Amino acid sequence: MANSVSARKRARQAERHRQRNASLRSHVRTKIKKVVNAIESGDKAAAEAAYKAAVPAIDRSVSQGIMHANKAARHKSRLAQHLKGLSA
Repeated sequence: MANSVSARKRARQAERHRQRNASLRSHVRTKIKKVVNAIESGDKAAAEAAYKAAVPAIDRSVSQGIMHANKAARHKSRLAQHLKGLSA
């Protein structure tokens, strides 16, 4: 347990940051799942709309330090690939 005043404050801040990061991470995962579910159902229009909503959320998570840039690029690339496969 934190004993000094500054250590107690850092523990409080760390908990707030952890909760905020978990919320943002969950938000991005939900957006990604919406795209995946639309692709699996075969609804091209819904999948494209979900993809267009997911990409800014993924990019935002990178700028906020929630997700690594390469992981975000990998998600976007794979989703776009699956989306392209729907039309073929």
